[in-house]
Amino acid sequence: MNIDTETPPERNAPSSNWKLLPLIGAMVVSGAVGGWSTQWFHDRQAAHTSGPTPAVAAAASAHTAPVLATATPDFSSIAQAHGDAVVNIAVSGMRKVRMNEGDGNPFEGLPFGFGPFGQQQQAPKLVRGQGSGFIVDSDGVILTNAHVVEGANRVTVKLRDRREYSAKVVGVDPTTDVAVLKIDAKGLPVVPLGSEQQLKVGEWVLAIGSPYGFENTATAGVVSAKGRSLPDESAVPFIQTDVAINPGNSGGPLFNAKGQVVGINSQIYSQTGGYQGLAFAIPIDVAMKVKDQILRTGHAEHAHLGVSAQEVDQALAESFGLKSPRGALIAEVESDSPAQKAGLRPGDVVLKVNGRDIDRVADLPLAIGEAKPGDKVDIAYWRDHHDGETSAKLSGAQDASTQNVDKGAGNAEGVKLGLALRPLSPDEREATGQRRGLVIEGVSGPAEIAGVQPGDILMGVNGKPVTSADEVRAAVKDLKGKGTVALQLRREDAVLFVPVKVG
Repeated sequence: MNIDTETPPERNAPSSNWKLLPLIGAMVVSGAVGGWSTQWFHDRQAAHTSGPTPAVAAAASAHTAPVLATATPDFSSIAQAHGDAVVNIAVSGMRKVRMNEGDGNPFEGLPFGFGPFGQQQQAPKLVRGQGSGFIVDSDGVILTNAHVVEGANRVTVKLRDRREYSAKVVGVDPTTDVAVLKIDAKGLPVVPLGSEQQLKVGEWVLAIGSPYGFENTATAGVVSAKGRSLPDESAVPFIQTDVAINPGNSGGPLFNAKGQVVGINSQIYSQTGGYQGLAFAIPIDVAMKVKDQILRTGHAEHAHLGVSAQEVDQALAESFGLKSPRGALIAEVESDSPAQKAGLRPGDVVLKVNGRDIDRVADLPLAIGEAKPGDKVDIAYWRDHHDGETSAKLSGAQDASTQNVDKGAGNAEGVKLGLALRPLSPDEREATGQRRGLVIEGVSGPAEIAGVQPGDILMGVNGKPVTSADEVRAAVKDLKGKGTVALQLRREDAVLFVPVKVG
């Protein structure tokens, strides 16, 4: 997909004091958990009871239309039946941490946490974190969030019966924030899967996870909205709930009232770093599609149109001559993208994709996400007070400048490192102070076994500086299919050498 979406402040964007937080939890229990009064719990409990209050009953009797009473689901049965398939995930790795940092991905320096932004970086330290996951195959296949395990050197899965396994990260997809793990076990319990498409706003849902490391914690609430587009450049149509979700819940399942998993809990909006009533889950339909691709090929592919889009409000609709606010307004078209080749321009309003109505901006990435790279899609749009139509052949979401170092001369010599590389962008050069080197976009084979990570900057091979994939191939040419290659890497602010054994 890789469609950047922009939403106006009045719809989704929080104030500058709010933070969109990935939910991987720190091992230390944070003081942010405290401060809840007994009255809060009573109020919450009263709001979720199945019977109407006297005031509600009186109001209902004043209307002639029938009032349907819906009983609260038996959440205890769901938790009992499927809690064994929910796992705790412990991760560890080295990184520079901020003072008082207590949240966010401990391996990626994200500006999310309980302390203020821009805190001073410290020396590299061993950092541990916790998240959640759930078993989708009895042979040990587990789904979780990509931000839970990304950059981790060690991943440990703990079952409810206290068995622990070292987990292999089969693949991660940062675009959807989905990761697939595998543990060496057979005959494991699995969760039943539902579909987000049958989920309705107002339905009861249940989350099970490990907030702040408290394993197999169950919390309940309702679906607040569907198809939410968040202002974090994500193309996922999130399920919004008011379920109590906290750091450590990341990657855990969201169950519907039938006990079927309909989503993966992923993010919250918060001013404190803890639950404030706004939680977001990845639809299970999206996650399973990504899972299947990762298990089949080792990675996920997303179709790419190449536009940034925003919501159409009443004022914009009037200015463009639309009868009502609808569609996705193209704010920017990437150079040499499928959208540009199809003739789309900034200011066009996309109304349909392959006959599917695009009512809101969130509908566009969802429609493009249903296609595959190479597919041709028909696009109906509004331009200059007139309808228009075009077709676009979608590309893959991966940067076109990414090269696989195993192709070309290096492959001819039989040396396969397992690296996908691209040049540093100008912004990356400025941010890192690194003037040479290549960004490692993908890792597999010998490089993955050696501990090379996506996001590392490859500075040199066997003591020789490299600035292109051809130079990498030339540096390993003399190995003739076997030996050890010393890769000089920059990882955050540290420079290290990693030996990669090939052949």
